[in-house]
Amino acid sequence: MAAEGADAGPVVILVDPQLGENIGMVARAMRNCALGRLRLVRPRDGWPNEAAVKASAGADAILAATALYETTAAAIGDLNRVYATTARPRGMTKPVDTPRAAATAIRAAEAAGERVGVLFGPERSGLTNDDIALAGRIIEVPLNPAFTSLNLAQAVLLIGYEWFLQGIDAPPSRLEAGGTPPATREKLLEFFGRLEGLLDDSGFLFPPEKRPAMVRNIRNLFQRGELTEAELRTLHGIVSALTKLRG
Repeated sequence: MAAEGADAGPVVILVDPQLGENIGMVARAMRNCALGRLRLVRPRDGWPNEAAVKASAGADAILAATALYETTAAAIGDLNRVYATTARPRGMTKPVDTPRAAATAIRAAEAAGERVGVLFGPERSGLTNDDIALAGRIIEVPLNPAFTSLNLAQAVLLIGYEWFLQGIDAPPSRLEAGGTPPATREKLLEFFGRLEGLLDDSGFLFPPEKRPAMVRNIRNLFQRGELTEAELRTLHGIVSALTKLRG
């Protein structure tokens, strides 16, 4: 198998990572699997981090190119497809894939020109429900039900390894001729913001204490559709038409 390029594979996004050593070991795991793009959201111990460099065992180039973000939404804004990793049920209706199934789908998406990312939460608590709601699908590693605990680098390595193996027989593009590319997360979040603002104005998102769960459910509904740019434009048109009707 030929080596992958530095920008190959899904973007690895660490949300609220804690120790610099954890980030360094993630970079090491990424280089093992030829993954080259790392993004950090609010690293607890700051960035850059010397402890991360020491723990990376030579994966310095990945750390040097690491991008820093203040929010998860900003970190996924340019991506078309986002997976969230979690080891426990979250009360959301989302498709759940094994790392192997996800790797197959990621390779197909990449062949179609899509940009893909995988979200990983801090080791102690994992991703929040709000972060998971930003993803279209969940990756869950099938392990001993009595003990499913993984450290951060192990989780990245498992998913990265499955992606690397899929490079032997990468599936063909799934975009049909004349189709439009998947919408980026930035555009999707813009639509969510518009829709939720109108729902607030109409009194639909009531009472206030139920609003967060209602918003997550609405977002999850649209996320499962894996909307294209054309479909998102259609939804904006529908919202505009209904808004005019109300007026």
